[in-house]
Amino acid sequence: MIRVMFVCHGNICRSPMGEFILKDMLRQEHITGVTVASSAVSREEIGNPVYPPARRELAKHGISCDGHHARQLTRAEYDQYDLFLVMDGSNLRWLNSIFPDDPEGKVHRLLEFAGRPGEDVDDPWYSGDFSTAYADILAGCEGLLEYIRNERRG
Repeated sequence: MIRVMFVCHGNICRSPMGEFILKDMLRQEHITGVTVASSAVSREEIGNPVYPPARRELAKHGISCDGHHARQLTRAEYDQYDLFLVMDGSNLRWLNSIFPDDPEGKVHRLLEFAGRPGEDVDDPWYSGDFSTAYADILAGCEGLLEYIRNERRG
């Protein structure tokens, strides 16, 4: 079982996009035994659905995010997940306040899986560019899917 948590600031744009993109990829590949979720480092958007432009971007690619409501990551979840994938350096700094240390090396920037270490996923909250954010997240998820395949092969 591999357990993946996507993390962004409010859990209404980028992290739910990651969650639902990866879930769709796993479904298409008939890969089971992977838990995928998303959460926020802040409390600002708790309970809110996916931001409408992010929802529309996912829908353009045939991906539904129905039923999602923003929630905040908790310290207790460190032991419940194998990977915590942040979208940018700001998310990483916030995450470090939730997980003061990462003894098992579970925390990564999503774009590390796309061969782009240190790079941030474009933040559409400020740019309004949800297609670039989608492309960044898709690239990260494609690399992550390969990682998952390799982990399952042992």
